[in-house]
Amino acid sequence: MLKESVIENVLTAALEQCADFGEIYVEQTQKNTISMTNGIVDTALSGIDKGAGIRLFYGNQAVYAYTNDLSENNLIQMVKTAALAMKRKNRTAKIFNFTKQLENNYNIIQKMPDSISKKQKINVMRGASSAAFLYSDMISQTILKYQDIVQNVLIANTIGTFAQDQRVRTRMTVESIASSQTEKQSGYFGPGASMGFELFEKIDMEQVARNASRIAITMLKADICPSKKMPVVIENGFGGVIFHEACGHGLEATAVARNASVFAGKLGHKIASSIVTAVDDGTIQNAWGSMNIDDEGTPTRKNVLIENGILKSYLIDKLNGQKMGMDSTGSARRESYKYAPTSRMTNTYIATGNTKPADIIADTEYGLYAKCMGGGSVDPATGIFNFAVLEGYMIRNGKIAEPVRGATLIGKGNEILMRIDRVGNNLKSAQGMCGSISGSIPTNVGQPMIRVSEITVGGRG
Repeated sequence: MLKESVIENVLTAALEQCADFGEIYVEQTQKNTISMTNGIVDTALSGIDKGAGIRLFYGNQAVYAYTNDLSENNLIQMVKTAALAMKRKNRTAKIFNFTKQLENNYNIIQKMPDSISKKQKINVMRGASSAAFLYSDMISQTILKYQDIVQNVLIANTIGTFAQDQRVRTRMTVESIASSQTEKQSGYFGPGASMGFELFEKIDMEQVARNASRIAITMLKADICPSKKMPVVIENGFGGVIFHEACGHGLEATAVARNASVFAGKLGHKIASSIVTAVDDGTIQNAWGSMNIDDEGTPTRKNVLIENGILKSYLIDKLNGQKMGMDSTGSARRESYKYAPTSRMTNTYIATGNTKPADIIADTEYGLYAKCMGGGSVDPATGIFNFAVLEGYMIRNGKIAEPVRGATLIGKGNEILMRIDRVGNNLKSAQGMCGSISGSIPTNVGQPMIRVSEITVGGRG
């Protein structure tokens, strides 16, 4: 995307500005987005965005600037302008020879998005929309969104890193809305992967749409969830969002380096039930959050965060790792060149256990079965979280009973981890978008069915 000579000149300029470390991140991204309501296309947009970000370290301080003007003169001037904030005198310096990264390829692409016509993409969407409507005459609206992304990145720095990667991702979301005379309820699914259009040979989008409609109809007829402390059984797949939010963000060096996490200083300590092992793995083949390298050019890897309840590792980027005296774990991520990277999750999950899901339900006298989770939020400094339950049922006498709506799960991540007393043997993943200071990025969440002995459950009308 840029000549190596240009990159070398830009990084040399960084060192001439007395930076301890300089980095250039170059990106070109092509996006295709199609939105559809009730089987009719609302928008069909395609675009290419390209640009570069320059980052300079001065001790444990960093300055970041970005531009869509990739000319050599502009990039060098941007380095000089950024360096003004640090007020150091110039010096002459040169970078080391680049070490070209050996390329892993965890994401084999069979059908590149640009090889597929818009008509083919729209046909899959219409099939899903039709299936959602046919599920019930109470379905009043369907909203679908298709997106594919081809992102090419180049990262080079003054310690000799020179790495490139191509990220291809495809996703389709389906929302079904069920209506009665007095209210509406919705169901949602959004499968995606680091794949091309072959994703839809592996996933039946019509069945996905029917499941979205099933949730909407079920919740429309459901009673209001009671509000009290109770055991909660959380289903596999997107149920993993509770670990992502309640614990994962607190293990990112973004928070830990500032001592703004309840898990800071806890390496080697017991922070979860002894039956809990949790992993972040950016190398899973074709997974939604997988990459060959992170956004600092470091190879991604499998990081065991918690092993049998013991905190084993944080997720670390270069800058925060420097502050902590620890090496990068290949966890630096950003939405685009417009953001400086920081430590983020990739594919994060609670590892499989030994208990059959049916036995977990049968062993629960009373509680809530959270079959499908919605969105949530957490304060990493306190661990306090709040999650919506998209589809829920009461458990009575060891059996799944009546559906309930409006449930929320409220608690502290460090407390909830200690209260996990059952882990199923049915590990599954699901896809989402995660927002933080480096923008919105694709992340996988996952878990088997788990049971938490007690959570505060909030109900609403």
